[in-house]
Amino acid sequence: MLVTNKSQEAMHRRDRTRYGELTATSTEGSPAMPTLDDRRADDRGDLALVLHVVRSGVARTRATISARTNLGRTAVSRRLDDLIDLGLVTEGALGPSNGGRSPREVRFRSEIGIVLGAEFGATSLTVCATDLSGNLLASSEEPWQIEVGPEPSLARVGELFRGLGAKLEGGIPSLWGVGIGLPGPVEFATGRPSSPPIMPGWDAYPVREHLAQEFDAPVWVDNDVNVMALGELWSGAARNDRNVVVVKIGTGIGAGLISEGTLHRGAQGSAGDIGHVAVVGRDHDVMCRCGNRGCLEAVAGGAAIARDAQAAAADGASPYLAALARDGRELSAVDVANGAQQGDAFCVVLLASVGQHIGEMLASIVNIFNPSLVVLGGGVTGAGDALLATIRQQIYLRSSPLATRDLRVTRSTLGHVGGAIGAAVMVIDRLFGRECLPQWIPTGSPVGQPQIAEHSRP
Repeated sequence: MLVTNKSQEAMHRRDRTRYGELTATSTEGSPAMPTLDDRRADDRGDLALVLHVVRSGVARTRATISARTNLGRTAVSRRLDDLIDLGLVTEGALGPSNGGRSPREVRFRSEIGIVLGAEFGATSLTVCATDLSGNLLASSEEPWQIEVGPEPSLARVGELFRGLGAKLEGGIPSLWGVGIGLPGPVEFATGRPSSPPIMPGWDAYPVREHLAQEFDAPVWVDNDVNVMALGELWSGAARNDRNVVVVKIGTGIGAGLISEGTLHRGAQGSAGDIGHVAVVGRDHDVMCRCGNRGCLEAVAGGAAIARDAQAAAADGASPYLAALARDGRELSAVDVANGAQQGDAFCVVLLASVGQHIGEMLASIVNIFNPSLVVLGGGVTGAGDALLATIRQQIYLRSSPLATRDLRVTRSTLGHVGGAIGAAVMVIDRLFGRECLPQWIPTGSPVGQPQIAEHSRP
């Protein structure tokens, strides 16, 4: 069973005791020892920097931390002492010696709390629990129709989150935060969907406030492809790259843009919405659910493929699809892929058209953004290698030679759980970033402080 933050608060008092002594006001007229809030902003930034280096594992001793951060040994020792007092970092085994006394290694205590992440697709819902380093502890996936509306959808998320507790040995420790990915535009600062085409009833719904009240935890909300991009960057196909385009081809189509290792959301959080860029050619007049005509999503997304497949089955253009649809079955992109493999002419032509449209659009992105990697994910990528081959071909054909000289185009390695992991990583990045860390560091943890996530900058 999931234990909420209010009942877990007492568990953190022990870890905060020593730091509480450091920040307490002295008596008898003695000067109070300065709290973290009294120090210069640079000091707080240095604390976040040292913690980041320790969390990432790139440095494990005081000497290597000093070298990685360009901070002096004294400054590093002071920041580490603060982090140890807070219970965020612990000293462990002796590290290798370089000729003198062996240094003591430090380790981030990722086990002291968990983060919950969820990703909605148009027709699916995936949830997960990770530790504070983003390591997957448990996950669950099920079909779900986002169009049923926000209240039943978020109620189901809560039920699945609680169900994760049964999968964890010893139950769930303190909840530090919740992350949600939604299949539509999200204003990142407020955590509210903004005119999402496939999400009736969700426009401006207070998703953050709803879940913050239920779980008494900081909550961040983003669109589904952005959290998918964070998942791939953290532990998937993009973990060794810094400039990446992650494309989700599902019911809709979107892109997450990683620039120099950082997710680019844009001014309001709507960057990467390539599904509603107009295509050229004979499909320019197809009506999209957003109200415009000729959008990429309207001619090449999963819903568009299923629509064209149903029409081909009905008018006899595809004998293969007509045979599948005789019993009332709803056709999908996977059926079209299977038909192409069986040599059905309509299916072959349809997949080629879809791949061409997507590839042409991505070629424009490659020319503008110059990534080293394009990652393709989402349900439609399960339609087979022929579709991916066509997309690759168009990217290389229509992008400049310099932009494609070292470019790799590959499939997602995380599968269905990538977006949920990315939603958890989004929370971790925010909690330990320069913007949020000073808000909760004096108390030792963000447990029971949902206000921390309010008005986040993209």
